[in-house]
Amino acid sequence: MTKIKICGLTSPKEAEWVREQKVDFAGMVLFFPKSKRNITPDRAAEIIKVLGDDIRKVAVVVSPTIEQIQVLEGLHFDIIQIHGRVAPEVVEKLTIPFWRAFHVKDMQEYQTYQSCGKCTGYVFDALTPGSGETFDWNLIPEFPKGDKIVLLAGGLAPENVTEAIQHIHPDGVDVSSGVEFPSETFQKGKDPERIRAFVKAVRETVC
Repeated sequence: MTKIKICGLTSPKEAEWVREQKVDFAGMVLFFPKSKRNITPDRAAEIIKVLGDDIRKVAVVVSPTIEQIQVLEGLHFDIIQIHGRVAPEVVEKLTIPFWRAFHVKDMQEYQTYQSCGKCTGYVFDALTPGSGETFDWNLIPEFPKGDKIVLLAGGLAPENVTEAIQHIHPDGVDVSSGVEFPSETFQKGKDPERIRAFVKAVRETVC
């Protein structure tokens, strides 16, 4: 069955909604003030506590430093999802697995991480992560993934996730803006109804 990651959680209430749906992964953005979903380590700790033990927690970061990695590991994240630059000294210090995120301009870089044991997954995303924009799924390279998990992100929503799964056959799907309140509602953050709709669509999709 296709795995589900709900990303960009910003509050314990959103964590409750995600926990109720029994998804596989929950993501939080840290150390990236440019993102409207950026949260502090203290808020991440609150969210992690609500999520419980059954959902794997993913810290989403951009070009992290060793010091930032150490903070994340201290919060007991299960996985670190790295966008931007992946410094060799950061990988060397990691004590938990990481996922390498690729966007449409650097997807061929996956070959760099094929033999990296600490890299346990790839996330293929749009040029601007979290923007809600899709990209040409045909750009995703075909390659022997070995034991690494492959997640599709970028503009996924309840309305298109079935098509995405049937077209790409990823191990998992990653959604953030697609399960948030529409801008015209003037409500912010995740929408529990759209979370439920997304999860339902994924679980009912037959590949």
